[in-house]
Amino acid sequence: MSRRRPHPRRRRRTGGRLSPALVVTAVAVVLAGVGVLLVPQLRADGEDAPALTVRYRVTTSARPEVAAPWLEVANTSDRAVRLSDVVLRYHFRVDDGVEGGTTQGGRPGTGYGANCVRTALDCSRVTLRVGTAKKDLRYLEVGFSPAAGTLPAGGSSKGIGLQLYRLDHGRLDQTDDPSYDPALTRYGPAPKVTAYLRGGLVWGDEPGSRAASPAPRETADTAGEAADGVLFDDFHYTGPADPALKAGGWRVRTGAGGPGIANTWDRAGITFPADAPDTGAGGDTGAGGDTAPREGSGSTSDQVLRLRAGTDGTEAGTRQVEINTAPRFRTGTLAARVRFSDHPAQGRDGDHVSQSFFAISPDQRSKRYSELDFEYMPNGGWGAYGPRLDTTSWRDVDAGDRVTRATVEKLGDGWHTLMITAVDGGTAYSVDGRVLFRTDDAYFPREAMGVHFSAWFIDLPFKSSERTWDMEVDWVYLAEDRDVSLKDVRQQVRDLSEAGSAYVDTLD
Repeated sequence: MSRRRPHPRRRRRTGGRLSPALVVTAVAVVLAGVGVLLVPQLRADGEDAPALTVRYRVTTSARPEVAAPWLEVANTSDRAVRLSDVVLRYHFRVDDGVEGGTTQGGRPGTGYGANCVRTALDCSRVTLRVGTAKKDLRYLEVGFSPAAGTLPAGGSSKGIGLQLYRLDHGRLDQTDDPSYDPALTRYGPAPKVTAYLRGGLVWGDEPGSRAASPAPRETADTAGEAADGVLFDDFHYTGPADPALKAGGWRVRTGAGGPGIANTWDRAGITFPADAPDTGAGGDTGAGGDTAPREGSGSTSDQVLRLRAGTDGTEAGTRQVEINTAPRFRTGTLAARVRFSDHPAQGRDGDHVSQSFFAISPDQRSKRYSELDFEYMPNGGWGAYGPRLDTTSWRDVDAGDRVTRATVEKLGDGWHTLMITAVDGGTAYSVDGRVLFRTDDAYFPREAMGVHFSAWFIDLPFKSSERTWDMEVDWVYLAEDRDVSLKDVRQQVRDLSEAGSAYVDTLD
């Protein structure tokens, strides 16, 4: 690791006459009208301006379920600044009831998550992590990948819309948060939001004891930078209505139709809980499961996507769940880290439930229709016993034109990495690196498909009290037109997480 180069902090104004040139400049800025970035501090004679200026506006009350700070960073120097050298920190206090301690991998147990919702820079180029300054102080650290480019002299990032929330879904109390300013409902200078350039503090005042500064970058390294043609999502969202979820290209199904019990799709079954400390993103516990830990990932939080389907054995009492994207995948590698259930989270066992990860054409009547499926049925279905994992490549649904293979195996014992690799006219289905099924050119994808996660009931074999089934997803990764090995998928996911990239999209 390179040695940090100290950067002088900006000096406070100590008085003195303003130079005539500065007065003229200030007047010109005022007269320039809306859209001109106002530099919030005037310099005394002989004083250097800060290299960066941070502005902020607040859009929520002091006690929201989700805080929504907007930040803007401006380059107030006379030379271009590489955004990957810039880090911003929004400081806040730990709320009552939020546990401290550490998570797996030795990371601070913050109990908080964060999202980028909107920015002209593209949220997939913004990195986020929650860090600890001292016992009762945290900060939301905002960084930028190399793809974010540079800020020219006098240039601005424009607004960066963020979310900060508690993983237990409790309300935040921002009243004594150092960076929170209820008066700034419009952008204004934010001296209590700190900015760092190559590891040195150049804007703002750190509250309390000084936290460790971000490590400087000596070169334009690309660690944690996704290659072109990659989609990665770590599922750091607040719920099905989170605007960041929609901005990430995800759609929660609520419409009519099948499969399973028609017209029972319910968005309430989609949640993003913090994972249990002895499983989840930090490591795997299932026998034969994915054993590559993500220790030290540096991700904002160990959240997962949970799909909870439920039924009492009647159509009216059935709730199926699905989340999907528009067509994104045709050829290449599609992978997801998934935890199936062999038994219900609640209620009597015995349902014919399908827990599925698949890619499918948006229109089943298309002449180029394509579909590639993983379908896990812990209690079987379609007249076959379980547990079983069906891997299927479809060509025509109406004609029943497909090729499939059933693997009779119990998989609800921990986390597993499922991969669909479609390259060079052939498709391979693998679990934890073990190839289960291959299909040839006749069933190779012919058009782009959406990515789907779904939990639904094949039928309703009995009426009883409420029972629920959980399927969980840690992350999804897609690489266009490339055969990526399991080892490389895991490494790229780990690199992106360590860089604080919960969401990346470099697809065409």
